[in-house]
Amino acid sequence: MKQALPDILRMSRKCRMVLVTCLGSFALVIFYFQSMLHPGIRRAPFGVNICCRKGSRTPLQELQNPTQVVGAQSEKAGDPVGAYQFSNTELTHQIRRNQIAQTCQANSARSRKRRVLTSDDLKHLVVDEDHEMIYCYVPKVACTNWKRVMMVLTGRGKYTDPMEIPANEAHVSSNLKTLNQYSIPEINHRLKNYLKFMFVREPFERLVSAYRNKFTRRYNTSFHKRYGTKIVRRQRKNATQEALLKGDDVKFEEFVAYLVDPYTQREEPFNEHWETVSSLCHPCHIHYNLIGKYETLQEDASYILHLAGVGDYIKFPTYAKSTRTTDEMTAQFFQNISAAFQTKLFNLYKLDFVMFNYSMPSYLKLA
Repeated sequence: MKQALPDILRMSRKCRMVLVTCLGSFALVIFYFQSMLHPGIRRAPFGVNICCRKGSRTPLQELQNPTQVVGAQSEKAGDPVGAYQFSNTELTHQIRRNQIAQTCQANSARSRKRRVLTSDDLKHLVVDEDHEMIYCYVPKVACTNWKRVMMVLTGRGKYTDPMEIPANEAHVSSNLKTLNQYSIPEINHRLKNYLKFMFVREPFERLVSAYRNKFTRRYNTSFHKRYGTKIVRRQRKNATQEALLKGDDVKFEEFVAYLVDPYTQREEPFNEHWETVSSLCHPCHIHYNLIGKYETLQEDASYILHLAGVGDYIKFPTYAKSTRTTDEMTAQFFQNISAAFQTKLFNLYKLDFVMFNYSMPSYLKLA
């Protein structure tokens, strides 16, 4: 043993490098067999493997034919997320899919016309090539956090934690690829073979949330200039020059009057923050495999990440409940809206209420 160290020192540089390589390989072999012997210990893959799953089953295949055994046996086995738990979630999504199909069929029978989707119709569909998923983002339905998650999934190791991505960076269009950037054959292939999902929300809660964010926050000067000044000019009698110039004090009653004014939609389409979900994601033309809801956000998000095979490594961010627009808060905003305007507003969003199975709010006073 005393002679071992001097012998090593006398070895050539090449021999020492070979020795170090062998020892490193031996350590990796031990690590591998430890992982095999202890499958319950989940280790996050390194770098790109966190997000990419080329060669494995796709989320759509996993949805249609789960690899896990669904039932009480899975629950007894101690599965932390549980195929047993997700079996109920899948049943819920099937009910949601059926509701959309029935609504689309009834609506198609009434209109007797089918519109061909354009490139502009596909700009809200974010594509994840690595996991073969398509997400239709809807503003005011946790879309910032979903964009953050999609950046982690598609970032090839550039991002690992969704919440480390600034909100403004999540909305930079070049950070995510959308379906309208593909050729027609490529679009058709992805619509057929990728798992497609979207998230929806009670329409009037989403509307009030949009109003609060875009018209009551001082930092949203672009919205104040673009829409606030226009709303004040049209809806406010004897408006001051300051209000006409800044547009930063729009009342909810004025916002509703602007929305139900027939001239508004003749002039231009609704902004995406208050456009209907049915117009943003086109569920009567695109067959969505999963329809998540804001009201069950964490459960639905966990299910989608589970299908993508990343549920152990990526967690959907939680939201601040203290600032969330609730049903009670929405009812307060509608107190000063006339029955006539409430009726017109409900008719604008009626398809979303029916399609996504939301009951007509109890606070509504319809004319």
